[in-house]
Amino acid sequence: MNPRLHALAAFGFVASSFEQSARLALWSVLRHRRRTLIAIVAVAFGAAALILAQAFIEWIFWATREGTIQSGLGHIHVSRKGFQQHGRADLERFVLPDDSPVLAAIKALPDVVAVAPRLYFSGLGSHGDSTLSFVGEGVDPASERRFGSINIIVAGDNLAADAPKAITMGEGYAANLGVAVGDTVVLLTTTSTGGVNAAEVRVRGLFATISKAYDDSAVRVPIALAHELLREAGAHEWVVVLRDTDQTRAVLDTLRTRFAKSDLEFTPWYDLADFYNKTVDLLSRQMALIKMIIGLIIVLTIGNSMMMGVMERTNEIGTALALGTRKRGILAQFVLEGILLGLVGGVLGVTIGVVLAHAISAVGIPMPPPPGQARAYRAGMIVTTPAVATALALAVTTSLVAAIYPAWKASRTRVVDALRHNR
Repeated sequence: MNPRLHALAAFGFVASSFEQSARLALWSVLRHRRRTLIAIVAVAFGAAALILAQAFIEWIFWATREGTIQSGLGHIHVSRKGFQQHGRADLERFVLPDDSPVLAAIKALPDVVAVAPRLYFSGLGSHGDSTLSFVGEGVDPASERRFGSINIIVAGDNLAADAPKAITMGEGYAANLGVAVGDTVVLLTTTSTGGVNAAEVRVRGLFATISKAYDDSAVRVPIALAHELLREAGAHEWVVVLRDTDQTRAVLDTLRTRFAKSDLEFTPWYDLADFYNKTVDLLSRQMALIKMIIGLIIVLTIGNSMMMGVMERTNEIGTALALGTRKRGILAQFVLEGILLGLVGGVLGVTIGVVLAHAISAVGIPMPPPPGQARAYRAGMIVTTPAVATALALAVTTSLVAAIYPAWKASRTRVVDALRHNR
């Protein structure tokens, strides 16, 4: 026989066998409606639960990320090389000039909303009989307002360009110093030349961030006042604010390529957001555990359902084998039944999960105040394409895994024993 014709005949036989197995699998699924319904409901429940859990965690990731960025971290920090590792111990070595052409070039990039200068210093704050050390930041009030819509001010007002002698301080620091909004405080610092300088300022507002330790020691002042206290111009960092957080990597690559020969380093927000990174790591581990539990539930449910099917259809399996059906045909039929149950249940579950996620997000989920804060909030849900694909893939894959043993058991049935079953 011509080898090409032989190959075509073999392919036709395989295709015919597969088509027959598929039809028998569909017929079997439709015939045992009660068992099929139980299996599909279990798979759908698992897929919907996975969608809802993942959507809630995605919202937490988004809220934590944007809250961290908009509360003052920004998207990209520009500083002299070595500042992130050693700059806090020797601030004078890492000062950036105010009139740098690099600063103007960064501001001109299309995705950049603002570039906020930061000048760091430390000193003592005095009010009445109380004196406490602080960690200070000199900032540009106009640029800081471009960070986003998240307001970290819990009392009073934020810094303003028309109030050069007004400051804000952390909620914890104000409480420890015994200060309220409107009180007068004396700030004492060491200048860049080693001298001592002081300024009398008014507390304009109190802020609260996700870091209680920072709030217990932080003071923010207009950068002009910081220049006056330190008797030094410039800034230690330029904090770049972008239109969209998703553009961070692209802009970062542009800056590093364009200014590769400069003495500057560009640090993205995700390298500085320690709390966010730890939150993502913790919740990702929990999500992996949830996937394992849901997968185990689907495997047990589908596996139990199909084993019952094998036992109930022993006579049918024996008859099919006696009529010439090969063992691999029986194996394929039961495997296809499992895949079909997983696919139908997965599609149904994903649909229910997506609809519920959008409905719950529209209403909102009441949440208690985060650690270190006093304000409650309403959470939402964010459904992503990878989450939908993961839920559907998990439903089909686990159903396939659950069907392998029952299918193998059915294909190993002895014809004589099967025909005598229940007789």
